[in-house]
Amino acid sequence: MQKLVPRAMGISAVVGASNYDRVDAKECWDHTPAGSTHYDMIVIGGGSGGSGVSKRAAGYGKKVCVIERGAKYDEQGNRIGAGFGGTCVNVGCVPKKLMFMSASLRESMVGGAELATGLGYGDSRGLVGDMKVDWEGLKSRRDAYVKRLNGVYEGGWKKLGIDVVEGEASLQKSAGPPHVVVKHDNGTTSTLTADHVVVAVGGAPSAPKIAGAELGITSDGFFDLETQPKKCAVYGAGYIAVEMAGILNALGTETDLYCRGNKVLRNDKVFDTDITSTLMDEMAKHGPNVKNNSTIKAVHKDHNSAYTITTVDGTVNTGYDCVLWAIGRHPVTAALGLEQCGVQTTRGFVHVDQHENCLDEHQQPIPGLYAIGDCTTTGWELTPVAIAAGRRLADRLFAGEPRARFVYDTVPTVIFSHPPIGTIGMTEAAAKKEFGADDIQVKKATFGSMLYAFNPGDDHKVKTTLKLVLQGPEERVVGLHMIGPASDEMLQGFAVAVKMGCTRRDFDAVCAIHPTIGEEMVTFGGWGQKDGKPQLPPQLDAKL
Repeated sequence: MQKLVPRAMGISAVVGASNYDRVDAKECWDHTPAGSTHYDMIVIGGGSGGSGVSKRAAGYGKKVCVIERGAKYDEQGNRIGAGFGGTCVNVGCVPKKLMFMSASLRESMVGGAELATGLGYGDSRGLVGDMKVDWEGLKSRRDAYVKRLNGVYEGGWKKLGIDVVEGEASLQKSAGPPHVVVKHDNGTTSTLTADHVVVAVGGAPSAPKIAGAELGITSDGFFDLETQPKKCAVYGAGYIAVEMAGILNALGTETDLYCRGNKVLRNDKVFDTDITSTLMDEMAKHGPNVKNNSTIKAVHKDHNSAYTITTVDGTVNTGYDCVLWAIGRHPVTAALGLEQCGVQTTRGFVHVDQHENCLDEHQQPIPGLYAIGDCTTTGWELTPVAIAAGRRLADRLFAGEPRARFVYDTVPTVIFSHPPIGTIGMTEAAAKKEFGADDIQVKKATFGSMLYAFNPGDDHKVKTTLKLVLQGPEERVVGLHMIGPASDEMLQGFAVAVKMGCTRRDFDAVCAIHPTIGEEMVTFGGWGQKDGKPQLPPQLDAKL
């Protein structure tokens, strides 16, 4: 086995520095406990990031072990752990998207923005019935789909020769990389060692510290609901709260969304205000019912077994058969023993550098110990980010490419709200703060797309807002934001262009695809012209 270490700096030097020699790992450390199993890499956590780094490392011919604690339930029925595939596969992206698609389909058939009648289905009174969702059948098919994916993950690891160990892992300090102690369900323990140990444990949803908090569920519990709630309160203002409330509302549940501020998605460094304003307008017209400036103080169950919510201003709302907490997530690092290994954490988030090395209290890398994904201070709690970071880490450690790392910049993301949001790069507010207001231009449009051509009046149309944030005289696209039908699918292609440093001129040079929503992004007012003069595409820059 071989390991990258800094040239002429010693074992305790910075792993990830620019100059490296290849040396045998045993020259760095050989402190394997008797009876233990030694690997090139141990990965704690079998989620997106853990799977990404382990499979890439195994692809380089390395001996890899994945430790996954699996999914269990405590005495109160709360889920502990996600299982093979992590949060995304089990209680996140995948089952959420399935529910979102079901909700969107129903939304197109019934309700204030339904499309079916105008497009020739039903009669003037609309479709017959309320299109009640078969919740039990949908859940059964969704759970079966997730279970199949669990098998795909496990099978994929084993096909590459990756050892899979089930149990709860913790770290023990050693002269080299930490030893990993695994506590198994039968009460036994085993000790594993490796040249490289990667922490990829992800996070878990948080609940508020208020009276009656135990009466509510989190996003994890949402996927365990056997029957559809009739009336649900969702508490939170972030993307998970918006997504959960939107899904429930669109599926026919009477849904109240409580948020402490005056709107959802309040961080204007992440969510552009023109986009969130459109979202708030759409929710006002089509639901869920947003209760602004509402901080929940307590929850209790009344004599009819319904839940009653009391806010700090004394407002009382009752009749809920479900209360869902969506106030944020926390890393599940508390039981790992990171501190005894010298790892610096903040509220459980592991401090890492740009190469995913774990950092000590002096912000210096700890050799042989790494962290990726939602449990780190990188700030991007997204499945594709964790996967990409893991793959690049394996590239750096095992493929002789010291420059390899995931660049946490201009990351595209989608919020599966109703309607969905797509965003990449800087918001207008962030760009003006970074470059100055005089150096920023904005192109934006809000309209009802052709999809709603036959719907009478604005109250029965879902609006689309598209926005470009342009910087400098070359009008470089530093931010691209959209909300409206198909925004989730449109963003990926535009994200490639923005990541490559495109300008408005590049957008103008593209032939529009008509009729589509996406064409509006490349045909903003003044298309092909600037300050009254033709603006030619870059392909015509060659001198005559």
